[in-house]
Amino acid sequence: MGYEEAREELDSVVRRLESGGLTLKESLALWERGEELARVCEQWLEGARARLAAAVEDAGNDPDAPF
Repeated sequence: MGYEEAREELDSVVRRLESGGLTLKESLALWERGEELARVCEQWLEGARARLAAAVEDAGNDPDAPF
């Protein structure tokens, strides 16, 4: 699952939880799904941070780098 897809579904889960009117069982199932989606998003973000840090480090070692 991609970041955007996970983020959109997470947003939908949050809206459903905030709207109320759910049974406890439904709320718990949605909460668990939200936790799973949040983990997926965090993994994508951690990967992006690592790639950015590596690119910055590589650029720092390149005397011709523009920054």
